[in-house]
Amino acid sequence: QVQLVESGGGLVQPGGSLRLSCAASGSIASISGMRWYRQAPGKQRALVATITSGGSTNYADSVKGRFTISRDNAKNTVYLQMNSLKPEDTAVYYCYAESARSGSTYYSGLWGQGTLVTVSS
Repeated sequence: QVQLVESGGGLVQPGGSLRLSCAASGSIASISGMRWYRQAPGKQRALVATITSGGSTNYADSVKGRFTISRDNAKNTVYLQMNSLKPEDTAVYYCYAESARSGSTYYSGLWGQGTLVTVSS
């Protein structure tokens, strides 16, 4: 069984930084594209950033220049470095894997449990 586990959320002041991590557990042979989403209170879940297996990245306009997505394939981990945080970045952040292979078993559409980021003074 492959699972995604996020960490790194917390309370930070406006202008501060946080780094989120999402580690895939299990006997993983490969993981394809990975993404970070966020869901603010009362709003729909929204795409924040994506990264392909080869490292190509894309960002939502609202976070361009402030957030950086990266991955360590050897550790089966994706990161989200968040700088210059604003109160409107407050949300539960979720990681998502498009697909993963463990032995001869393929998993698709994997979600983590989410980690709360609160930006407030």
